[in-house]
Amino acid sequence: MMVSGSVNNGVSQKVLTAHNMNPKVRKAEYAVRGELAIRSEALKTELTNGATLPFSRVVGCNIGNPQALDQKPITFFRQVASLVEYPALLQEENAEVVSKLYPSDAVARAKLLLDSIGSVGAYSHSQGIPHIRNNVAQFIAERDGYPADPSKIYLTQGASAGVQLTLQMIVEHSKVGIMIPIPQYPLYTATLAVLDACPVPYYLNEDKNWGLTTEELQRSYDESIKNGIDTRALVIINPGNPTGQCLTEENMREIIVFCRKNKVILLADEVYQTNIYQNERPFHSFKKVLKSMGPEFEGFEMISYHSISKGMIGECGRRGGYFECEGLDNSVLEQIYKISSISLCPNVQGQIMVDLMVRPPKQGEPSYEQYKAEYDAIYFSLIKRASILEKTFNALEGCTCNPADGAMYLFPQIRLPKNAIQAAREAGKEPDQFYCMAMLEATGVCMVAGSGFGQVEGTAHFRSTFLPQPELFEGFCEGIRNFHVDFMNKYRD
Repeated sequence: MMVSGSVNNGVSQKVLTAHNMNPKVRKAEYAVRGELAIRSEALKTELTNGATLPFSRVVGCNIGNPQALDQKPITFFRQVASLVEYPALLQEENAEVVSKLYPSDAVARAKLLLDSIGSVGAYSHSQGIPHIRNNVAQFIAERDGYPADPSKIYLTQGASAGVQLTLQMIVEHSKVGIMIPIPQYPLYTATLAVLDACPVPYYLNEDKNWGLTTEELQRSYDESIKNGIDTRALVIINPGNPTGQCLTEENMREIIVFCRKNKVILLADEVYQTNIYQNERPFHSFKKVLKSMGPEFEGFEMISYHSISKGMIGECGRRGGYFECEGLDNSVLEQIYKISSISLCPNVQGQIMVDLMVRPPKQGEPSYEQYKAEYDAIYFSLIKRASILEKTFNALEGCTCNPADGAMYLFPQIRLPKNAIQAAREAGKEPDQFYCMAMLEATGVCMVAGSGFGQVEGTAHFRSTFLPQPELFEGFCEGIRNFHVDFMNKYRD
């Protein structure tokens, strides 16, 4: 009798193996949670078990996960969430105790949400709680100066789920192409791999602060058509990930014109819209820019995404987000609703956090002063840390780094010695992967190699967040500097 999982003549007896599983899943890669992240978790375990390593803590700069690096949550948001999670606190007999722990506007907001939701343990509407979608529509209208339709807003399990759902709608067959920036966030290449679609790369210009030209978009599009690819959509990440650039309003108009000319749907990833650090480059939503271009652009097809995971909120683990559809055919909207219904609904606590994101305390309300102080402290600290880390990278031998207009990352280019490149090849790794792994082993700092995001051939980069705690930041930067000196000396030509 063969026991499940046993091996006969070297052949696994499992029904499902890595060799016979869906090859599209096997092909997908997700660099920010790849080999470096796996090794960093192993190092954490070693430290927990008492191992002696060259560092006392692993610092995860591989992913924009603010609260994992001890960013404090916004108090008002957590107060409301806790009350909604345990509504017994809102009963009359607890009023005196609760009034000492919670401000009155947090209590009022929790009651309003419970009136709209019922229980957070119950399924919601598949598209998201109507009350919250109405508030998202109001937020968009106030942000842009143009109305938004709640029926065309879908609440999701973070922006990633919205991206995956909408790409699933667009990809009809294996020759469908989706234009993606290089460097790009690997969510896009991984999802396209699973969907068996064609990534169509266009390149951001590092020499011009990761700028984007419509000439490069047109080159990319024309080349894809020559190759028989049915290119249907353009992904724009603004502010950029991993590059941190923010588009000008003029550039955004040019992109919209390009999309209309080439009959391409615009997918606007705008999850970093509040992470803006340069006054001369404010954030403008593509919805706002589109509507400002007049009635001739009525019917323009666009989907835009936002999330609670970024900004000053950083509630990544609650998985909340939304996307808004603009100009899509009603028959497509019906299909999006159908696919949303298959998953029943987005998690309700994530939806609640979306409501708090789009309707934070207002001036004059009891929680406003604390909210504003917490928000500003995080925001101005991010600006300071981004500047310190940029200067650190630019001071490293062979390293150049553009400043971050926005988002949470820097994406420096590193020019490695030939001996390091040779050592990487012998180890079966890309040079930037080899460098990042050496940094992790020496310092406990986990970054992501640029090869995981895509880059101009022959160049090497890495992406780092600037999220480590302010009080640890100087030591964090010093560790990077010391490692880099040792690495370059070890492999110097």
